[in-house]
Amino acid sequence: MEELKVQLVGFGVIGQGFAKVLLRKQNMLTEKYGLKIKVVSISDISGTAIDEKGIDLKKALKVMEEKRAIIHYPNAKEIKAIEAIESLDADVVVEATPSNIKTGEPGLSHMLKAMENGKHVVTSNKGPLALKFKELKETAEKNNVEFRFEASVGGAMPIINLARETLPGDKILAIQGILNGTTNYILTRMTKEEIPLDIVLKEAQEMGIAETDPIYDIEGIDTASKLVILANALLGINATYKDVKVEGIRRITPEAIRLAKKDNQVIKLIGEVRNSKIEVAPRLVPENHPLNVDGVLNVAMLECDIAGKITIIGKGAGAIETNSAILSDIINIWRNCR
Repeated sequence: MEELKVQLVGFGVIGQGFAKVLLRKQNMLTEKYGLKIKVVSISDISGTAIDEKGIDLKKALKVMEEKRAIIHYPNAKEIKAIEAIESLDADVVVEATPSNIKTGEPGLSHMLKAMENGKHVVTSNKGPLALKFKELKETAEKNNVEFRFEASVGGAMPIINLARETLPGDKILAIQGILNGTTNYILTRMTKEEIPLDIVLKEAQEMGIAETDPIYDIEGIDTASKLVILANALLGINATYKDVKVEGIRRITPEAIRLAKKDNQVIKLIGEVRNSKIEVAPRLVPENHPLNVDGVLNVAMLECDIAGKITIIGKGAGAIETNSAILSDIINIWRNCR
């Protein structure tokens, strides 16, 4: 049996989801692949839990449930994540801190430090990629490590891995999609019940579908960040968030929804990259179109030069669903490095 040492940076919703998924899947990984993933450190804003023999993930999750900080794990130390990345022996760093679209920090520094120390990086953090994709890619190449970020775009939807590994002979010409579940839920409810955005948004916040501060979702910022990552990774465009023309859904009214329905259409927040142009805006979509998905679902349509149009639908968020992508990236790193 082979062992892969992992450092987990960020122990919020996604980080704790990773621990839960690993507890659920470790036996399968051992039986199917002969692989044991050992988490040797967990860092959050309070400090770092370290155990070269492997963190007790059940205990770590219990500490977070009761104390809300990893520093309360037995023998945890008050050292920052970046120090742990630099000083500890590991193969992979899973970077799962919150996304920061203004500076990319602290995730950007975590990723660069990991690469510079010869560690592969797997991340769900889209902020650094939307701002510094080229620098991250070049740093990974320079240090001969893998940089994987499937979880940063579509949650459980395997968009990047599908294009790179299943369609290696195709050129991706364009990408269209719904890449934010919160706005899709809001527009779906507005369409079905013809009620104002503010009312649906408040309900979505009470249900935990929308954040307390929903600006990233409502203004299209989240969708734009994900679209930049896809443009860079799959179309080879050297773009940043600043290159995206962005319009959110605040101006969508029940009246606009009704007018669309009369023409057998719906309004969706669509992100599109085509001919080096990257845009996010509400658009009319025919009711029977593949991009018309309901609720919190995400959808992406890849236009390929050989395969034509391929559509992927799935959950674009969620602690467990997103970790399907993180685990997939880790397994692929292990396969490639054997």
